[in-house]
Amino acid sequence: MKAVLSKEVGGPDSLVIEDAPMPECGKGQVLIEVKACGVNFPDSLIIQDMYQFKPPRPFSPGGEIAGFVKEVGEGVSHVKVGDRVLASIGNGGMAEYAIAAQHAVMPIPEGMPFEEAAAFLMTYGTSYYALKDRADPKPGEKLLVLGAAGGVGIAAVELGKAMGLEVIAACSTQEKVDFCLSKGADKGLVYARELDRDGQKAFSNDIKEVSGGGVDIIYDGVGGNYAEPSVRAMNWEGRFLVIGFPAGIPKLPLNLTLLKSCDIRGVFWGAAVARDPKAHQQNVAELFKLYGEGKIRPHISNTYPLEKSADAIQELMDRKAQGKVVVVI
Repeated sequence: MKAVLSKEVGGPDSLVIEDAPMPECGKGQVLIEVKACGVNFPDSLIIQDMYQFKPPRPFSPGGEIAGFVKEVGEGVSHVKVGDRVLASIGNGGMAEYAIAAQHAVMPIPEGMPFEEAAAFLMTYGTSYYALKDRADPKPGEKLLVLGAAGGVGIAAVELGKAMGLEVIAACSTQEKVDFCLSKGADKGLVYARELDRDGQKAFSNDIKEVSGGGVDIIYDGVGGNYAEPSVRAMNWEGRFLVIGFPAGIPKLPLNLTLLKSCDIRGVFWGAAVARDPKAHQQNVAELFKLYGEGKIRPHISNTYPLEKSADAIQELMDRKAQGKVVVVI
């Protein structure tokens, strides 16, 4: 089979496409003929040895796939050969075939295209867990989404609206803000690509102005120098959700949490899934229901063939994507 491989530490230009052995399906596993692979920020980290998990090389990036069940291992009963499924696999998805643990595989709704299925679970799963299980949202509260035009960001915009929140989308360009407004955001604001101290103060003031005084929930998928000014614009007993750090790991002065009696809450969706699979299954069922009702739908900004997987990852690293980028096989 053909596979995109990371054989040495490096960026997207270090990836190669080669023939690789067909994965063997073991007990409790499912072999999937991959038709689409969602591209996510961890893909850019894992090839640089900057992610929490460092698989042995050579490995294929791509942790989110959709396709047909090719083979099932001993003990697998919830899917069968020929079923249309999606799966979270950590890595290995940018290949013609991939192995998934049975608990990570689930049938996709009838009528959901493979491209949308491969762009669904990680973004909506992360954002739904963040907002539903970590943020304690109340209808009418104000939600600020940083990096709102990205994959998890636009999912948070859609889900926030579905939960009855007032959604403020913060992005690096007006084009991205306009995109978020078209996907349901109530308001938007543009932040600078780089923030010095004066820029941070101005950004905090902008948040207060557009929100009418402050926000209740902050969904931070950016990090860096954007975190502190956001917290400074938080309302009493607000909740700051730690999602990711494409702009760097922020350092927050903890006196702000005292002054605002607010919480900083980590969001580690992958670990939450492993710790409480039943809660995850319930969340996915609710997400599929929202999809069926037309309240959420993955926005795919670009697709790439397998041989252009490196370009797909680079688009994400350059922060050009609006919604999701997908490799189609």
